[in-house]
Amino acid sequence: MQHGVDQKIKGRALHRARILRGQFDGLIKAIEKEVYCPTLLEQSLSIQRSLKSLDGFLLENHLRSHVKHQMQSKSEDQKAIKELIRIYTLSNK
Repeated sequence: MQHGVDQKIKGRALHRARILRGQFDGLIKAIEKEVYCPTLLEQSLSIQRSLKSLDGFLLENHLRSHVKHQMQSKSEDQKAIKELIRIYTLSNK
């Protein structure tokens, strides 16, 4: 069962994703221009921090909407636990 998306979180996530797109385009141009390697690495690390921020928004929405409802349903609680363990595992690789 799908539950609604928090529109405030969706707006924040879209804003972050658009910033990421701009950051990534900037990195591509910098690589093409053969910008100094440490500068490229700084840009790449900044993108990675932005991705982690986006992950936070997406996880927050999932917890506030889907997981909240799944945990209240005996038929879906195990699904919620498995999903969260999978996300946790992926985030620590």
